[in-house]
Amino acid sequence: MTAQLWCFGESGNAYKAALTMELAGYDWQPVYVDFFNGEARSPEFRSINEMGEVPVFREGDLSLTQSAVIQMHIADRSGKFWGEDRAEVMRWLMWDNHKLSGQAGATRFLMNFLSPAKRPQQVIEFQQGRLHVAYKVLDGHLASRDWVAGKGPNIADFACCGYLYYPEPFGFDRAEWPHIDRWLEALAALPGWKHPYDLMPGNPSDRAVKEDT
Repeated sequence: MTAQLWCFGESGNAYKAALTMELAGYDWQPVYVDFFNGEARSPEFRSINEMGEVPVFREGDLSLTQSAVIQMHIADRSGKFWGEDRAEVMRWLMWDNHKLSGQAGATRFLMNFLSPAKRPQQVIEFQQGRLHVAYKVLDGHLASRDWVAGKGPNIADFACCGYLYYPEPFGFDRAEWPHIDRWLEALAALPGWKHPYDLMPGNPSDRAVKEDT
């Protein structure tokens, strides 16, 4: 049975779920959500996720939302990427959601997907300050280890990297964080790894082409 993932290329949260499935060799296909034209706020989309968010995962009669829940389901079903210590993996999943991706996603949106006149500079600077603290925590943690929460890559890694491969600026420069940079290189070398814009449909260049035509 082929699973479906409602997603779009710009979503780092959807990327976490998509990357987990891709690296696990899971049978899945993306379903494009036209987020920037309001599809996630439509009654049709709300009928599959009342929260109005991606990703949404469906496999037969099972429907899941929230990236970490989907990641844990994939790890359970595939028998891959749970790591040796589930509590430690979950600790980093929660940290990422609250401290890293939760800040990075909003900051990237404000800096890149709003018109310049609408960008709240004070909010952006505040968010970037919080992100700097998160990068420091992650970089320090990776100074003495190869992976976030175990002896090999697992869903904690695939969560924490969710926004860190995107080219749009939001206050993250890999060159400033050597241990994070090394870790991201190691993740990108895993068999089956793909950049979010190659793994999921929809990216800024796609929208630019549509606007031009």
